[in-house]
Amino acid sequence: MSDYVPPKVWTWEKGNGGQFASINRPVAGPTHDKELPVGKHPLQLYSLGTPNGQKVTILLEELLAAGHAGAEYDAWLIRIGEGDQFGSGFVEVNPNSKIPAMVDRSGATPIRLFESGSILVHLAEKFGAFLPTTQPGRAETFNWLFWQMGSAPFVGGGFGHFYAYAPEKIKYAIDRYAMEAKRQLDVLDRRLADNEYVAGSEYTIADMAIWPWYGGLAKGWNYGAGEFLSVHEYGNVLRWADQLFARPAVKRGRMVNRTSGEPHEQLHERHDAGDFDTKTQDKLAKA
Repeated sequence: MSDYVPPKVWTWEKGNGGQFASINRPVAGPTHDKELPVGKHPLQLYSLGTPNGQKVTILLEELLAAGHAGAEYDAWLIRIGEGDQFGSGFVEVNPNSKIPAMVDRSGATPIRLFESGSILVHLAEKFGAFLPTTQPGRAETFNWLFWQMGSAPFVGGGFGHFYAYAPEKIKYAIDRYAMEAKRQLDVLDRRLADNEYVAGSEYTIADMAIWPWYGGLAKGWNYGAGEFLSVHEYGNVLRWADQLFARPAVKRGRMVNRTSGEPHEQLHERHDAGDFDTKTQDKLAKA
């Protein structure tokens, strides 16, 4: 039992934040001047291959696989552990200093995009793909997309932090967030019991948003917590997770801007479809 008593006024103690203490701070804004690079394609992505980053690269690779040539993109690596997200150029695109961020330069005026859900909707509407245009499918897709956006902080910032990253293991915190993570897995499992995909019979941006987080949990990738959370109990989630992972575009999207895991799972930057060369195709076969 902790004997900590919150003070009347909270003050920031630098370094008191575990693995990410060096980049966490209670203020916004840039810490240094650094312009963002711009590649040859209209779509410029600045990201890291975390679950939130994978949502966007999976959609981009799915769009390209579906024949939308205008979805070609440059994916620049933002190393959040080194504070790249606090550079002046990145903050100009995303004042919240979180990945992913994107600039759509296909029109006369560049459009800045931040928050993964916003980027997914923008791209789906831009290309007319993976987002139903009629009801109730459109509403159901948004229901589950925003379910993920609202729920993931409990899985990542809550469970993931206290289970994997916090400087000390706090039983109450781990138990509280493990319970919520399992409840969310149960919500998803019940939905997938009667539906091939999350929004129904159609593969949508809702699946692409949810899969990196909950599919990752089901596959045992996220935080190495598969056994701890007894993910084998969620058979429908496991079926869906494997079904999506069998898609080549999902495998490619999961690799882009990734700096963790096995070397064959990583493609730090992507500037052309040719970056998935013969060697990379071998990597995909092993993934």
